[in-house]
Amino acid sequence: MEQRPEDQDGPAAAGGPPTCYRHPDRETGIRCVRCERPVCTDCMIDASVGFQCPRCVREGSGTGHHPAASRPRTLAGGGVAADPRLVTKILLVLNLGVFIAVSVAGRPLLDDLLLFGRGPTGGPAAGVEGVAEGQWYRLFTSVFLHQEVWHIAFNMLGLWWLGGPLEAALGRLRYLALYLLSGLAGSASTYWLSAANQGSLGASGAVFGLLGATAVLMRRMNYDMRPVLVILAVNLVFTFNPWGAIAWQAHLGGLIAGALLAAAMVHAPRAHRNAVQFGACALMLVVVVAIVLGRTAALN
Repeated sequence: MEQRPEDQDGPAAAGGPPTCYRHPDRETGIRCVRCERPVCTDCMIDASVGFQCPRCVREGSGTGHHPAASRPRTLAGGGVAADPRLVTKILLVLNLGVFIAVSVAGRPLLDDLLLFGRGPTGGPAAGVEGVAEGQWYRLFTSVFLHQEVWHIAFNMLGLWWLGGPLEAALGRLRYLALYLLSGLAGSASTYWLSAANQGSLGASGAVFGLLGATAVLMRRMNYDMRPVLVILAVNLVFTFNPWGAIAWQAHLGGLIAGALLAAAMVHAPRAHRNAVQFGACALMLVVVVAIVLGRTAALN
C-alpha cells in the first residue's frame, strides 16, 4: 500500500519525547492503541479503549488493507473487549462473596482459608496445619479473604480504581494473570518472611501489584508520574507503619511482581509479544513455587 504524505512518521528529537507522526513539531505522550504511533490531541480519535490514529481508523473503515485492521488490540496486544471492566467486576464479586460467606460461617471457615505457614488449629489436640504441611491452597484462598469491613472496603476501592484502566490497557487474560500472580507473590513473600504461625489474609498483595503495574503503564505512555508516585508513597508509609498491623511482606511482594509483569507486558517486542509476556508469567510462577519450597524445607 502506498503511503500518503500525511501518514509518514514524524521525526522525534534525539533523546527527546516523541512527536506526532502527522505533525512533527508537536510533542505528545499519546499513542495509537493499534499501531502505537504517537499522535497529538488534534489527531487522536476516541476508541473503545484509548485512542486511535487517523490511519488506523481509515483502514478499519475499509479504505485500506492493513491485515490487523479488523483485529483491534490493546497496548499490550490483548483483545479489545466491549466491557473493559468485566474481569474487575468478577473479582469484586468473588471478594465480596467470600467476605459474606466467612461472616456467616464464622471462625472455622476463616481458619480453613487464611494463610499461615504452620500453626495449631481446632484446639490443642488437632495438631498443626498450614502451607508447610502441604496446604498450598492457602496461598491462593487468602488473596480473596477479608475479615474487617474497613479492610475489604479499602482493597475493593483500590481494585476498582486501578483495575479498570489496567484491564482496558492489558486485555482480560493478561490483566487476570497479573492480578493473580501478584496476589500469589504477595502470599509467597509473607510465607517466606513472616513467622510460621503468623496468620495473613487480604487482597492487598494483588492490589499493590496493580499499583506497581499502573506506574509502569503510565511511564510507558509518557504520562505525568507524579500522581501515581504520591499514591505509592502514601501506601508505603501506611505499609511500614510503626504499629505493625499491616502485612508489609505481601505488599512488597505484590508490588514487585506487578511492576515486573507489567514491564514484560507493555515493553515486549511486537514480533515476540506473546512469548515474552506469557514466559514472564510462567517465570513468576516458578519463582513463587521456589520460594514456597525453600521456606517449607527450612521449616521442616
